Amino acid sequence: MQTPNNITIKEAQQKVDNWINKYGVRYFNELTNLAILVEEVGEVSRIMSRLYGEQSFKDSDSKSNLSDELADVLFVLICIANQTGIDLSEAFEKNILKKTNRDHLRHKNNKKLS
Repeated sequence: MQTPNNITIKEAQQKVDNWINKYGVRYFNELTNLAILVEEVGEVSRIMSRLYGEQSFKDSDSKSNLSDELADVLFVLICIANQTGIDLSEAFEKNILKKTNRDHLRHKNNKKLS
């Protein structure tokens, strides 16, 4: 097994499943997890708009932590993948191949990115 800082997607999916079975009792249903995912993405958005956008932090934002919120998004995304039988390693590889085939010249030829 690899170190926690170098975990594979497959290992992450197994860790989440182990955690759910040990501490979470069961997976929330898919629609609940979708709502949680949207909520977590909103928390990432809130931090990003304050760190990199024009909004200022409120006192209640003082404990905001981008890395923790991104990890929350990843956790819930993995929950959804696990409960719907998706191997994220396989899905990711297929997605990269799709993007490469579709976009291998598109961004290089985009004058807006020059």
